[in-house]
Amino acid sequence: MNFPDAPKKTVLIIGAYGLIGRGIAQRLVQDGHDIVGVGRDIGTGKQVLPSVRWIAGDLRNLTDPAAWQEHLRGIDAVVNCSGALQDGPEDDLEAVHHHAVAALARACADIDITLVQISAVGAGEDATTEFLRSKGRGDAAIRTAGGRFHIFRPGLVLARHSYGGTTLMRMLAAVPIIQPIALPKAKIQTVDLRDVAGAVSAAMAGQIPNGFVGDLVEDQAHDLADVVAAMRGWLGFAPARFRLVLPRFCVKGVRYLADQLGRLGWRSPLRSTAEQVLADGVTGVPGQLTQFGVPAPKALGDTLASMPAMAEDRLFSRMALLMPVLMAVLILFWALSGLIGFVRVGAAAQVLTDVGWPWALAVASVLFWAVVDLAIAVGLAYRPWAKRACWAAVGVSVFYLGASSVFVPHLWLDPLGPLVKVLPSIVLALVARIALETR
Repeated sequence: MNFPDAPKKTVLIIGAYGLIGRGIAQRLVQDGHDIVGVGRDIGTGKQVLPSVRWIAGDLRNLTDPAAWQEHLRGIDAVVNCSGALQDGPEDDLEAVHHHAVAALARACADIDITLVQISAVGAGEDATTEFLRSKGRGDAAIRTAGGRFHIFRPGLVLARHSYGGTTLMRMLAAVPIIQPIALPKAKIQTVDLRDVAGAVSAAMAGQIPNGFVGDLVEDQAHDLADVVAAMRGWLGFAPARFRLVLPRFCVKGVRYLADQLGRLGWRSPLRSTAEQVLADGVTGVPGQLTQFGVPAPKALGDTLASMPAMAEDRLFSRMALLMPVLMAVLILFWALSGLIGFVRVGAAAQVLTDVGWPWALAVASVLFWAVVDLAIAVGLAYRPWAKRACWAAVGVSVFYLGASSVFVPHLWLDPLGPLVKVLPSIVLALVARIALETR
């Protein structure tokens, strides 16, 4: 649905390089609007949307209306697509979903700027998760700020690219032969990202009246198992031969592990919030925008049919599934390398003294590099450091090979291949570095 006669605006999109923000930004650019993106990582923003003007902004530091004034200078409308699933080292739900949104709403009201809020179905202060409760508090703050606003609450958003919940669906669909699943009867209503972007486009054109609050979901609710099966078919993977419904204790174990990894910055879609949201059902009230002439969101089958999967979609799904294994192997490799250096320091030093090194220097070298190996393992385990740790792993491995070639070249011909085995570890670290890109 296009609005060629609608006035062109300068629109500030918060979280513009995220799953939803990216789709909305692309649609508004197509409509002729001038887009300014706000994000914590401008470098990532320029990679995702190179044609958009970017400014740095962290919502955790924008919890006062005055802090928004500079960002809102010259802006005609704001679309807030920011969000986080669960608290973590880089995520603060109350700050991002409530306090920053409340401050933004008051700042927009003061200078009469329209605010479009992308919330979530089920958001409310009586929800069962802090994710939805904090979203609900932010929505309530917008309604009471006294400005012009629209609040859209999408269901499970499907798009060509994926993040969070949609990545989880692709990971499950990529499991060969069997279909592991928990909560197979959980109810899901999806929405095409293009329909979400179309609703925002209609709001910018004045097609939707001020103060609208409503859900963006397809008409029919599906079982989670059926959504995963549809995703599997869309990706072109063979149907599962049988379904493995995970027992409750397995779900709790996975959820607990994912939550602990969340403390290290890993934003797994398997954390307890995601599990509780699925258990409650991702459902809303369909067709709320049709009264304003905005088409209803497409059904799941139509959404998938309108964006045929390509080879890169299948590759992404498989890599997302393998990513935890990939990182676990790398962390284990470097941790064991360091620990063995401490435990077997004498034997390792002997290799160097056999070619003429003084004993003290040989021991010091072994202990130093054991500490380096353990530091790399720690860096790989902590998500904010993981990318740099991958480069460190490659660099240290290349140094090992170079130094060993100079001082102990005979190890290249050792029957156990201690140097040859370093080569695949370099490749593994390079693959992990690429797989760590999330946008």
